[in-house]
Amino acid sequence: MKNIDTFLTLLIPVLVVVHLVVAPYTKVEESFNIQAAHDVLVYGTPVGRGAGLRLEQRYDHFTFPGAVPRTFVGAVLLAGIGQPVIQLANSVGALMGGPAAQTAVRGVLGLANAAAMVALSRSLGAACGPSAARWYVLLQASQFHVLFYASRTLPNTFAFFLTTYAFSFLLSPQGARATRRADIRAGGRIRVALCLLSYAGVVFRAEVAILLAAVAAYLVVAPLATAERIVRTIAVAVAVALALSVPIDSYFWQTFPPVPYWPELHGFLFNVVHDQASAWGTSPWHYYFTSALPRLLLNPLVYVVLIPMALRRPATAGPASLLVWPSLLFVAVYSLQPHKEARFVLYVVPPLTAAAALGADQLTKSVSVLRHQEQERDASTASQNASDRKPAAGGPAVLSRLTWYALVLSIPIAFAASTAMLLVSALNYPGGEALAALRGLATADAVAAAAPASPADTPFVVSAHADVLACMTGVTLFGSAMGATLLSHRFAEEQRHVALARAALAANLDPFDPNADRLLPAAGKKPTAVAGRGQPPQLLVDKTEDPAVLRDPAFWTQFDYVLVEDPKAVVTTAAGSASGQPQSQWDTVAVVEGYAGIEVQRPGQASSRDDDDDEEGTRPTVVGHGATVARLRQAVRSLTGGWWAGPRMAPRIYILRRVKGDGAAMAGSSKAKATA
Repeated sequence: MKNIDTFLTLLIPVLVVVHLVVAPYTKVEESFNIQAAHDVLVYGTPVGRGAGLRLEQRYDHFTFPGAVPRTFVGAVLLAGIGQPVIQLANSVGALMGGPAAQTAVRGVLGLANAAAMVALSRSLGAACGPSAARWYVLLQASQFHVLFYASRTLPNTFAFFLTTYAFSFLLSPQGARATRRADIRAGGRIRVALCLLSYAGVVFRAEVAILLAAVAAYLVVAPLATAERIVRTIAVAVAVALALSVPIDSYFWQTFPPVPYWPELHGFLFNVVHDQASAWGTSPWHYYFTSALPRLLLNPLVYVVLIPMALRRPATAGPASLLVWPSLLFVAVYSLQPHKEARFVLYVVPPLTAAAALGADQLTKSVSVLRHQEQERDASTASQNASDRKPAAGGPAVLSRLTWYALVLSIPIAFAASTAMLLVSALNYPGGEALAALRGLATADAVAAAAPASPADTPFVVSAHADVLACMTGVTLFGSAMGATLLSHRFAEEQRHVALARAALAANLDPFDPNADRLLPAAGKKPTAVAGRGQPPQLLVDKTEDPAVLRDPAFWTQFDYVLVEDPKAVVTTAAGSASGQPQSQWDTVAVVEGYAGIEVQRPGQASSRDDDDDEEGTRPTVVGHGATVARLRQAVRSLTGGWWAGPRMAPRIYILRRVKGDGAAMAGSSKAKATA
């Protein structure tokens, strides 16, 4: 059993890392914290004269603040813990550039959440026995969403760490005697749980306050704590949380003085009081109960059989009620908010799964008792005549056995379903794949620029524009860092800022003005470095969204590459413009595909991508997971006689390269060009 317990202890952390490695890119909801962690790692925390200006010039959130402000506490913690990990890896030769550093930072968060789930399993084992803890790990590890979200830099995920630990502290160890010392110890655990929930609500996600209120109400009704003690604990915890977080956020958002800054309060007012969250869509009141929770829990036996069984059995009714009723009350109250997303109720998945584990443990014990009774009955009737033997127990006994067999069978089925969901989800990050391909193209350009025949003023900066879809599906500052290590990337960034400051002074601009780089002419934004020829270039990714700017042909002339959903959105020349106006032409060098549903192909049926060929039979090179799926589809069809059932891929992001040279010379290569 010891080896099994060791395996189960490692199972959740290992699976969290697997989910991270298989799907290493991020979505727009994660962008604030991942960009903030990058900025803290690369630029540090400026102090002294001009610190505020340096923050505004270099930190991404001043340019892209998002719909609502978010706290820097999580990003600072990730950067603080991730930095020594990155430095240690570099010191032993495992160089960590930008993408690897992003994986390391996300890995810190993922392993922290895995540790919280392991802590909950141990508390469950201490309270209800090791068998319940083993069932919890199996049920939790076979779910998809928690493992997938565990390493994602969402505010909900930071709060998830605290709420999961809070529920682990709410469970009291088994066999604790009703003594004053035991009461004090239990009271201490409850206070820790309330403090963790309070901090999560104040700093990361305001809706955790509803979960805190639900837990507090249950503790009073149970009764496990007095209202006075609960209120006093929460008040102190809220004060401490504000004292720790407000100075950090006031510094990074540069609002103090004159006003201390509490980002989550602004988010609460924006989303709830002013109901601006509804602009992102609304769902019916029952959405969490009928759609979100069943998908999060994945295994239907969890909520149909196991949780009701845990609540009904006297041996588990107490701890199960503590885990279930506050969670369901939180979901019920939060359902009043029109805008709903599954990640908003992610906090209740571990406690509900723990309650289901109690039911699974009780079911296992019932089947074991039935088996033992049958063995005793068989032994006692072995000497009797067949006509004198009593019939075997039926009804509930048979139902218990069938349910237990169904439970055992459901675990590998849930693991298989979770794995399939992971593989499909990894296909939904075309922006990250396009940026990875662009890094390779930029490196090739740097090698070409270092050739002896290259012009002496070949720029070491490669500039690119990423459209909205690319930015929403994986383009990050980590991904655009081209140095072999994050330290070399930081040095290159400092060089660029020095060059920009010199260019600003030459143009009679204030080098400390955060808008100075935008006021410089396009040529001034590309500092050259002859001494650095042959070195990895610096990749600058523009994320302009203003439609008026995007319609200007001159805007596009400053870029070497473009990552765009629709190549026709790249304006090459203005209608009716004179020949002297800025214009550009573009080659489509590659396309990144994304998941577009499930397809079934029969023998003789052409692939869905084969139908997309243009009139001349040419098509851009597919890179990323789309190419992998195409090879897999071809291999499977060759083995099955033409059959294929799997993901259907569709073009998502086109990678365009600006054609440099004479316009007439470019006409001969127009076959692969994407021009408006």
